[in-house]
Amino acid sequence: MADVRTSQVIKASPEALYRAFMDPAVLVEWLPPAQMTGVIHAFDARVGGGYRMSLYYPPDERTFRGKTAEREDRVDVRFVDLVPPRRIVEAVTFDSPDPAFAGEMTLVVTFDDAPGGTEVSFVASNLPPGVRPQDHDDGARLSLAQLARRFE
Repeated sequence: MADVRTSQVIKASPEALYRAFMDPAVLVEWLPPAQMTGVIHAFDARVGGGYRMSLYYPPDERTFRGKTAEREDRVDVRFVDLVPPRRIVEAVTFDSPDPAFAGEMTLVVTFDDAPGGTEVSFVASNLPPGVRPQDHDDGARLSLAQLARRFE
């Protein structure tokens, strides 16, 4: 399956944006897409560390169902590489009994200087077969838009 690349220029420095990924209290505010909410169960900001997070669908959601439970997607994220303030490489595993969501997805986040701010890019590879590339891209776009609003 091809990589899924999503990016947005945000009016902030690479340092400020990198911090928004490394502070669990901030991450949980912008990462859950759309009307989803999140809870970070554990966070260890070092290579080999990572975080465990649950994303919850709103009660009125009718289109999507959770991968872990009816309204929950839980992920385990391991930090493979951290290059402040330029790059984060994550290995992402969905906590799901469904084999369609098995395997380890790689997410590379980069922070590049751009006119008007910093281009934040997500490149996701090895998506599990149960994750449609368009759905991943849509969710990533919503998350990046929420991150951008923090810096308006």
